[in-house]
Amino acid sequence: MPIARGVSRVPMRGLRLWAVSLPLLAGCAAGVPSAIREAPVSNPALSEVQRQPERFIGQPLRWGGTILAVRNHARTTEIELLARPLGQFGEPDADAEGLGRFIAEFAGFKDPSEYPTDRRLTVAGRLARVEPRSIGEFTYVYPVIAVDALHRWADPVQPVLYPAPFMYPYGPWYGRYPGPWYGPW
Repeated sequence: MPIARGVSRVPMRGLRLWAVSLPLLAGCAAGVPSAIREAPVSNPALSEVQRQPERFIGQPLRWGGTILAVRNHARTTEIELLARPLGQFGEPDADAEGLGRFIAEFAGFKDPSEYPTDRRLTVAGRLARVEPRSIGEFTYVYPVIAVDALHRWADPVQPVLYPAPFMYPYGPWYGRYPGPWYGPW
Protein backbone atom coordinates (compact mmCIF):
# COMPACT_ATOMS: atom_id res chain seq x y z
CA MET A 1 0.00 0.00 0.00
CA PRO A 2 1.54 3.32 -1.01
CA ILE A 3 2.12 5.97 1.61
CA ALA A 4 0.55 9.35 0.96
CA ARG A 5 2.90 12.18 0.32
CA GLY A 6 3.96 14.00 3.48
CA VAL A 7 2.90 11.17 5.85
CA SER A 8 5.66 9.93 8.12
CA ARG A 9 6.06 6.30 9.23
CA VAL A 10 7.82 7.30 12.47
CA PRO A 11 4.65 7.27 14.65
CA MET A 12 3.89 3.71 13.54
CA ARG A 13 7.38 2.60 14.53
CA GLY A 14 6.95 4.17 17.95
CA LEU A 15 3.57 2.49 18.31
CA ARG A 16 5.07 -0.89 17.44
CA LEU A 17 7.83 -0.34 20.00
CA TRP A 18 5.25 0.37 22.71
CA ALA A 19 3.20 -2.65 21.66
CA VAL A 20 6.24 -4.88 22.14
CA SER A 21 7.64 -3.29 25.31
CA LEU A 22 4.43 -3.03 27.38
CA PRO A 23 3.95 -6.80 27.79
CA LEU A 24 7.65 -7.10 28.69
CA LEU A 25 7.34 -4.43 31.37
CA ALA A 26 4.17 -6.04 32.74
CA GLY A 27 5.97 -9.38 32.87
CA CYS A 28 8.59 -7.97 35.24
CA ALA A 29 6.03 -7.68 38.03
CA ALA A 30 3.87 -10.67 37.14
CA GLY A 31 4.85 -12.76 40.19
CA VAL A 32 4.40 -9.92 42.69
CA PRO A 33 0.96 -9.70 44.40
CA SER A 34 -0.97 -6.50 43.71
CA ALA A 35 -1.00 -5.62 47.44
CA ILE A 36 2.80 -5.54 47.28
CA ARG A 37 3.10 -3.78 43.89
CA GLU A 38 0.75 -0.94 44.83
CA ALA A 39 1.11 1.04 48.04
CA PRO A 40 -2.00 1.95 50.06
CA VAL A 41 -3.37 5.45 49.49
CA SER A 42 -1.93 6.69 52.79
CA ASN A 43 1.16 4.67 53.63
CA PRO A 44 2.74 6.31 56.70
CA ALA A 45 6.46 6.14 57.34
CA LEU A 46 7.78 3.92 60.11
CA SER A 47 8.94 6.93 62.14
CA GLU A 48 5.43 8.46 62.03
CA VAL A 49 3.89 5.24 63.36
CA GLN A 50 6.46 5.08 66.18
CA ARG A 51 5.68 8.69 67.22
CA GLN A 52 1.85 8.43 67.07
CA PRO A 53 0.87 4.73 67.03
CA GLU A 54 -2.73 5.25 68.20
CA ARG A 55 -3.43 7.28 65.05
CA PHE A 56 -2.49 4.41 62.72
CA ILE A 57 -3.84 1.27 64.48
CA GLY A 58 -5.82 -0.77 61.94
CA GLN A 59 -4.58 1.24 58.98
CA PRO A 60 -3.26 -0.62 55.88
CA LEU A 61 0.52 -0.52 55.43
CA ARG A 62 3.09 -1.78 52.95
CA TRP A 63 6.64 -1.93 54.26
CA GLY A 64 9.68 -3.94 53.34
CA GLY A 65 13.27 -4.51 54.28
CA THR A 66 15.83 -7.15 55.18
CA ILE A 67 15.14 -9.97 57.60
CA LEU A 68 16.91 -9.77 60.98
CA ALA A 69 15.29 -12.66 62.90
CA VAL A 70 12.45 -15.20 62.78
CA ARG A 71 10.66 -16.24 65.97
CA ASN A 72 8.00 -18.97 66.05
CA HIS A 73 5.40 -18.96 68.82
CA ALA A 74 2.54 -21.38 69.57
CA ARG A 75 0.09 -19.82 67.06
CA THR A 76 2.05 -17.12 65.24
CA THR A 77 5.39 -16.37 63.63
CA GLU A 78 7.18 -13.05 63.97
CA ILE A 79 9.72 -11.87 61.44
CA GLU A 80 11.79 -8.91 62.56
CA LEU A 81 12.83 -6.66 59.66
CA LEU A 82 15.08 -3.67 59.16
CA ALA A 83 12.91 -1.35 57.07
CA ARG A 84 14.36 -0.01 53.83
CA PRO A 85 12.96 2.34 51.17
CA LEU A 86 10.81 0.56 48.61
CA GLY A 87 11.46 0.91 44.91
CA GLN A 88 9.44 -0.03 41.89
CA PHE A 89 6.87 -2.80 42.52
CA GLY A 90 7.59 -2.59 46.29
CA GLU A 91 11.10 -4.03 46.17
CA PRO A 92 13.30 -3.00 49.14
CA ASP A 93 16.54 -1.25 48.23
CA ALA A 94 19.20 -3.40 49.89
CA ASP A 95 21.87 -0.73 49.44
CA ALA A 96 19.88 2.04 51.15
CA GLU A 97 20.26 2.93 54.78
CA GLY A 98 17.84 1.31 57.23
CA LEU A 99 14.78 3.30 58.33
CA GLY A 100 14.10 1.46 61.58
CA ARG A 101 12.78 -1.91 62.71
CA PHE A 102 9.35 -3.48 62.59
CA ILE A 103 7.76 -6.88 63.12
CA ALA A 104 5.70 -8.78 60.55
CA GLU A 105 3.31 -11.15 62.32
CA PHE A 106 1.90 -14.22 60.52
CA ALA A 107 -0.71 -16.72 61.64
CA GLY A 108 0.73 -20.22 61.90
CA PHE A 109 4.22 -21.56 61.37
CA LYS A 110 6.84 -20.14 58.98
CA ASP A 111 9.99 -22.18 58.52
CA PRO A 112 13.03 -20.04 59.44
CA SER A 113 15.09 -21.76 56.73
CA GLU A 114 12.78 -20.20 54.11
CA TYR A 115 13.33 -16.74 55.62
CA PRO A 116 17.11 -16.47 56.16
CA THR A 117 18.69 -13.33 57.58
CA ASP A 118 19.55 -10.55 55.12
CA ARG A 119 16.89 -11.77 52.66
CA ARG A 120 14.64 -9.01 51.33
CA LEU A 121 10.93 -9.20 52.15
CA THR A 122 7.96 -6.90 51.53
CA VAL A 123 4.73 -7.25 53.51
CA ALA A 124 1.29 -5.68 53.29
CA GLY A 125 -1.26 -5.74 56.09
CA ARG A 126 -2.67 -3.68 58.92
CA LEU A 127 -0.95 -2.15 61.92
CA ALA A 128 -1.97 -4.38 64.83
CA ARG A 129 -0.11 -2.71 67.69
CA VAL A 130 3.25 -1.36 68.82
CA GLU A 131 5.45 -3.21 71.31
CA PRO A 132 8.39 -1.89 73.29
CA ARG A 133 11.23 -4.42 73.25
CA SER A 134 14.87 -4.19 74.10
CA ILE A 135 17.79 -4.13 71.70
CA GLY A 136 20.68 -4.64 74.07
CA GLU A 137 19.98 -2.14 76.84
CA PHE A 138 17.93 0.20 74.63
CA THR A 139 14.11 0.04 74.64
CA TYR A 140 12.86 0.21 71.05
CA VAL A 141 9.23 0.68 69.92
CA TYR A 142 8.38 -1.97 67.29
CA PRO A 143 5.33 -1.48 65.06
CA VAL A 144 3.68 -4.90 64.51
CA ILE A 145 1.95 -5.57 61.17
CA ALA A 146 -0.66 -8.33 60.87
CA VAL A 147 0.38 -9.60 57.42
CA ASP A 148 -2.15 -10.22 54.63
CA ALA A 149 0.31 -10.49 51.69
CA LEU A 150 4.06 -10.93 51.35
CA HIS A 151 6.73 -11.28 48.70
CA ARG A 152 10.23 -12.69 49.16
CA TRP A 153 12.65 -11.09 46.73
CA ALA A 154 15.40 -13.06 45.05
CA ASP A 155 18.94 -12.16 45.94
CA PRO A 156 20.58 -9.96 43.30
CA VAL A 157 22.78 -11.90 40.91
CA GLN A 158 26.45 -11.25 41.58
CA PRO A 159 28.76 -11.37 38.57
CA VAL A 160 31.43 -14.05 38.68
CA LEU A 161 34.86 -12.85 37.64
CA TYR A 162 37.25 -15.37 36.20
CA PRO A 163 40.98 -14.80 35.83
CA ALA A 164 42.27 -14.06 32.36
CA PRO A 165 43.40 -17.18 30.53
CA PHE A 166 47.11 -17.81 30.33
CA MET A 167 48.38 -16.84 26.88
CA TYR A 168 51.07 -19.28 25.86
CA PRO A 169 54.02 -18.66 25.43
CA TYR A 170 54.10 -15.06 26.66
CA GLY A 171 51.69 -15.04 29.64
CA PRO A 172 48.71 -12.81 30.40
CA TRP A 173 50.87 -9.66 30.41
CA TYR A 174 51.70 -9.99 26.69
CA GLY A 175 50.79 -6.88 24.72
CA ARG A 176 49.58 -4.85 27.71
CA TYR A 177 52.68 -2.81 28.48
CA PRO A 178 54.56 -0.49 26.17
CA GLY A 179 58.20 -1.07 25.42
CA PRO A 180 60.24 -3.75 23.78
CA TRP A 181 61.14 -5.49 27.05
CA TYR A 182 57.56 -6.75 27.63
CA GLY A 183 56.67 -8.17 24.22
CA PRO A 184 58.14 -10.78 21.94
CA TRP A 185 61.53 -9.91 20.39
